[in-house]
Order: sequence, then C-alpha cells, then structure tokens
Amino acid sequence: MAVDTEDARLVALQRLGMLDTPPEERFDRVVRLAQQLFDVPTAFVSLVDRDRLFYKAKVGLEQDEAPRDTSFCRLTIEQPETFVVEDATADPRFEDNPWVVDDPHLRFYAGHPLVAPGGHRVGTLCLMDVRPRAFGAQDAVLLRDLASWVEQELVVDDELQRAAQVQARLLPRSVPDVPGYGVAGACLPARGVGGDFFDWALAPDGLTFTLADVMGKGGAAAIIAATVRAVLRAASRRGSVADAVATAEESLALDLSGTSMFATAFHAHLDPASGAVDYVDAGHGLALVVHPDGRTTRLEAGGPPLGFAAALDPEAPPPPRDAARVVLGPGDLLVTFSDGVLDVLDGTVASVDEVARGLAGARSAADAVDRVLAVARGAADRPDDLTVVAVHREAP
Repeated sequence: MAVDTEDARLVALQRLGMLDTPPEERFDRVVRLAQQLFDVPTAFVSLVDRDRLFYKAKVGLEQDEAPRDTSFCRLTIEQPETFVVEDATADPRFEDNPWVVDDPHLRFYAGHPLVAPGGHRVGTLCLMDVRPRAFGAQDAVLLRDLASWVEQELVVDDELQRAAQVQARLLPRSVPDVPGYGVAGACLPARGVGGDFFDWALAPDGLTFTLADVMGKGGAAAIIAATVRAVLRAASRRGSVADAVATAEESLALDLSGTSMFATAFHAHLDPASGAVDYVDAGHGLALVVHPDGRTTRLEAGGPPLGFAAALDPEAPPPPRDAARVVLGPGDLLVTFSDGVLDVLDGTVASVDEVARGLAGARSAADAVDRVLAVARGAADRPDDLTVVAVHREAP
C-alpha cells in the first residue's frame, strides 16, 4: 500500500471524481446491508476531504457532509485496519467531542478505511450507535469484507475512466480540411465508455467518413466499437464504400456472432468536386440531408446491421451491400446520428422529424452538431450513447 501523505491522498480522492455527486444504488445497497447485518441505526460511506467528510451513501444520517476535525473517520484513515470505539464516553480522546456530548450522543463507532487505486486511504465504511457495543474479531472481518465491496466499486470507476480516456483518443483529433465544405462530429457516451463512434479520413479523391452504433453500452460495446472502427478504416483504403463494408463485415463475422452483438453503420465517401456522396447504410437509417430552403431528404437504410446475419446463422455469407448516392448542392447539410438522439425525445423513429426541424437554418456543420447535442444536454436522462456527424457544402 502507498504511504499516505496528505497531498497525495487528496489527489487520489479528487481523481475518483465522486465528491459532491448524487447517491448511487451500488453504494446505497452496501450501507443498507451493513445496517441490517450489524443492527445499528447508522451506517455510511464517507469520503474524507481536506476539511470535511462527504457522505457518498448513508442510512440514519440527515446531513450530506460534516467537519473533518471532529469526526471519528479522521482517525480511521490514519491506519490500515478497522478502527473501533466501543464506548466513546470511556475514551479520553472523545470526552469533549461534539458527536459524543451533543446530539446524536454517539457511543459506538466502527470504521474501516477505503483504499483507492494507488493505495491511498480516501474514505471509510462506518457503523455508529447511540449505545455502547462490543465488536469482536468476526465483526471486524465482516466489516472489512463490506469495505472491500465498496473499494471494488471505486476501482470499477477508475478503470472506466481510463477506458474512457483511451476511447476518446480513438476519435478524430482534428477536423479535415475539405475546401468548400465544413465537417464536424461529436460523441457523448451514456457511461464512461460506449458503443458509438465516428471516424473520418482524407484521401486523394475526397473524404471518407463513418458513424457506427454497436448494440449495447459500456465496456463490451466499446471493445466491439474499437474493432469495427479499425477494420472499417483499414478496408476503406481499398475499393469503394460498398467493398469496404463487405470486407469489414466478412472480417468481423466471427467476432460479432461470438458476442451476439451487431452494429449499425453509415459509411460514406464524399467527392468534393461534384458533391456526390456514395454511402452504405447498414441498418442505421438515421441520416438526413437538410436543404437551404428547409426541405429534408431522409436517406433510407440499405440492408441489415453488420453482424446481424451472422448472429442468425454463423455459417451464412454476409449479405450483399450496394452503395447509394446523394449529391449535395450548395448549402446542403448531411447529418447522421445515433439512436441515442431518439431516446432523449420520444424514442420513436417519428422523432427524426423533430431532429430535422431543429436542424433547419443551421449555418455550418459545427452548428448542426451543436443543435443535436443541445437536445441531449437538455434531457433529464440520457440512457444511450449519442453520436453525430455533419458535412455541409458551403454556398458560393
């Protein structure tokens, strides 16, 4: 375990990103169980900040935080083992403590330190009672085991944060320079990591761009999304968009069927000189062209999602993929997005019309992306990943 210095400990605490966050069921269930197992009126998970305790989960406490200097938890984090006070009135360290002499007239306390990734003690899992209590070796083992459960949840968050950083680095880091066109994109995972992605790459004959949505959320979907991205990007260097999607699907058949997952995708190539966009829509069906006069053309899906046929029959060959074409005139805006946008509206395909209305009058690709993201940011709950890509042919 790392040797705690206060500055390093506080850095580790801040890195968790949990201070002043709302209650979460995964922590609440631990304190409820602790209260029931030990038959105490109060149980809580505290995070020990510089001068306060923040209660991440609690039963039997009203406040969300408390001063650190009078807390018993300040002593708990100073040692690696369970800290127990069976009767605070008999302990000289607490004879003037406001928790003891005033409300709630605390008598019993048992706390086990919570260790963050890296080894620093950042918080506690605690029990409290207004009556003195005995606390034996088996009780200490049980409290330690419950504290390990809380620590596992802290580790999960840290691992997800690292995975999110890796996934974010896989997204395009710069906007391609296509004379006469604006290009923009964004991805907002519902969790730290997700199954959506977008990608683009310049080629001598124009711009190739992709938006894909892997069924599911979280780490498993993110792994499949990274695989789909890599294969599509490699396949796009050879042949047409239809050839690229067919090659990718053939390469991914075993991976997708083995995980019972599939991915919708919009994969396209823009010829800047003519404005022609050749595209394959694999079960996606969420692409629009918004014209300067406000009219909207919806680009229909052209076949099942990637991996769908393999999920039904692993021995079946991939379905044929034919490219369609749309030509962007001056001022035309092509926007494709994931179904996470629909989820924050009414959840039906009819809400595509609402997205189209919101895009009317967009001045640029970046403006269009911002308008779609505004829909998500205004929602009380965002259950799915949200990704959007826009290509705008500028008016002369």
